[in-house]
Amino acid sequence: MTPTPPPKRRGLMRLLFALRYSIDGLRAGWREPAFRQELVLGAVLLPAAWQLGRTWAEMALLVGAVIAVWVVELLNTAVESVVDRIGPEWHALAKRAKDLGSAAVLLALLFAGGVWGAALWTWWRGA
Repeated sequence: MTPTPPPKRRGLMRLLFALRYSIDGLRAGWREPAFRQELVLGAVLLPAAWQLGRTWAEMALLVGAVIAVWVVELLNTAVESVVDRIGPEWHALAKRAKDLGSAAVLLALLFAGGVWGAALWTWWRGA
């Protein structure tokens, strides 16, 4: 028996169900150790953004860099979940998809590290 797709919702109900799906996604992300570690680190960094950022734009860049890591990690987890759903056997394309997702996380982490490193360097030098 083929499962039936959920009914099409409109208006406020669509938004409420979309919010529920998003919360389910965050819960699924929390079960991933890498995402959990990045969230905990972000919980420390985000309040520090208000101390390090001298302007609204600087604070937004610091906060945005952290949120970008979270977003990319969630997307990487989604790619890995889909690849794992297809099957457990090794395949070159499955490896490529997982490697590309991992590379995206690495780039997001390097970007965030650069932004935060520059902010800390500026703060340390007293500029």
